[in-house]
Amino acid sequence: MSGAAGQSALHAPEAVLHRASERMARQFAGMVSEETVERVVFESYAALARTARVQTHLPSLAEKFAHDRLTALAQSRGLISKGVPEVLYVCVQNSGRSQMAAALTRKLAGDRVHVRSAGSQPGERVLPEVAFVLAEIGIDVTEEFPKPLTDDVVRAADAVITMGCGDACPLYPGKRYLDWHVDDPSDLDLDRVRQVRDDIKERVQHLLSELIPA
Repeated sequence: MSGAAGQSALHAPEAVLHRASERMARQFAGMVSEETVERVVFESYAALARTARVQTHLPSLAEKFAHDRLTALAQSRGLISKGVPEVLYVCVQNSGRSQMAAALTRKLAGDRVHVRSAGSQPGERVLPEVAFVLAEIGIDVTEEFPKPLTDDVVRAADAVITMGCGDACPLYPGKRYLDWHVDDPSDLDLDRVRQVRDDIKERVQHLLSELIPA
């Protein structure tokens, strides 16, 4: 690669992120400052870049992640109304347990609950075994990716469910905190990963029965 081409490649993600910042600054005008939008976009890109195995689609993933963070920030400030309960699932790598819980919640609750998931030390990808056992029951997580835990998504949540992440999750008053003791699927064979899936499904069903009026 020539020097000029190399410099162009290096600056391409920055230009894409600036354009993403401009789009979201217009969308969140009056709620979040342009400077905050740009900071969140570039922070999101840097956070994902630390663990991402493939860099090709990273700017678009960073834009999606930043949009969700900015929405959560506006929600926590009361600038965007929350029509349904907000649930946040947190595990260490956001590649197994919390992804399972989020996917099962979306499947079972539909649009009656809004779900986010995050990891205290996010991994590179959703575990293949997790994707496989979810696909067995008709849930596709191929578009999902591990995301780092950020303060804004915790502030926006009504219920925060942790699974093996210790004290990594900040505590705020007025929120419901639960700690689910669930085996880490990264160390298990496929049959035991299925057991983890079914265990989490039962827990999610119980949680939804409390969050959503009959």
